[in-house]
Amino acid sequence: MRSMKFPHKHLLRLIGLFKYFKAALLVAVGIGAFKLLHKDLAAVLTHWIEACGLNPGAHLLDAAIGKVANLGPAQIKKIAFGSFLYAALFIAEGTGLWLRKRWGEWLTVIITGSLVPVEIYELHRHFSAAKVGVLVVNLIIVAYLIYHIRTEPAAK
Repeated sequence: MRSMKFPHKHLLRLIGLFKYFKAALLVAVGIGAFKLLHKDLAAVLTHWIEACGLNPGAHLLDAAIGKVANLGPAQIKKIAFGSFLYAALFIAEGTGLWLRKRWGEWLTVIITGSLVPVEIYELHRHFSAAKVGVLVVNLIIVAYLIYHIRTEPAAK
């Protein structure tokens, strides 16, 4: 039985799709943040917590409601604009990878690699399995792209 080698172009495009997915999530966060301007954020969050069948009086959820309630319009706008900025970076990365451009590979290595220390710090501050998963996926992506850049000629 012959082993089938997964072509690098497919893996690059898969990583590109992952970047597009992250960009879409960030665009949704940005739009959602703008829609929450001038609304009672604590009431909105409490409604969604209850809709999910959770107890808004639970310690962690109550603390989250308290933090959200203190967000002002300027902070909400910063969250929205920050989300759109990161989405634009992810779109650039995804496009470069989808088109199999060397600049896209380098851009992804630089941006994703530069966020690893922040992810480690956040993991240290508040441990969660999701944060571990994100860190592991990003480390795998950076390691693969460095390997790919060093071993494969640039696509024409």
